[in-house]
Amino acid sequence: MMKKGMVVSLVMVLALMLWSCGGLRYSQISPNAKEFHPKSIGVLPADVSSYGEARGVVDQIFAGILAKKGWFASVASPDSIQNQMTFNTEARKAVIDYITKLQTVNFSDPDLSKKIGEFCKMEAFLVVTVDFWNYTVEGEDKVAKVGFAVRLVESKTGKIMWEAGHHEVKDYLLFKPDLTDLAEDVAKMMIAEMPH
Repeated sequence: MMKKGMVVSLVMVLALMLWSCGGLRYSQISPNAKEFHPKSIGVLPADVSSYGEARGVVDQIFAGILAKKGWFASVASPDSIQNQMTFNTEARKAVIDYITKLQTVNFSDPDLSKKIGEFCKMEAFLVVTVDFWNYTVEGEDKVAKVGFAVRLVESKTGKIMWEAGHHEVKDYLLFKPDLTDLAEDVAKMMIAEMPH
């Protein structure tokens, strides 16, 4: 009888460990997201911090995945958003000021988000931050590491409907895995859990 109890306990612990391995490292959905079903979305230029080689690549990855999902009538391409910022100083200022406020004081400014939505013709947008985009050594293992923090913002109100963070690590011996491929895997996992 005691052995049977130990086996059951062991099975439960293993099941719990396997269950906790799946999913994103962090994901929080706003209660308002239940009624939030935007028809148009875009991806603001990602904050790549010190990972300059990720610039432009990350925006394209997230926009491409959103377009393939077919959840939205339109997905504003990173190029169209970048064009707005290049040729329209008011749009550029709105995006820069919005992202600065979000990063420095964690405030999603509704006036600025509304302007961004109007300039880029989108009801929602993603703000992506690159947390990892590098090859490194962890312990004795050589690894490729890619990670993102993402926020889904309703343009007209500035409300953050969803935020998530996730990263993946891939071991290698001789041949480095392509960071773009790893980034695509991470982004797909994240977008799969995004409300829409």
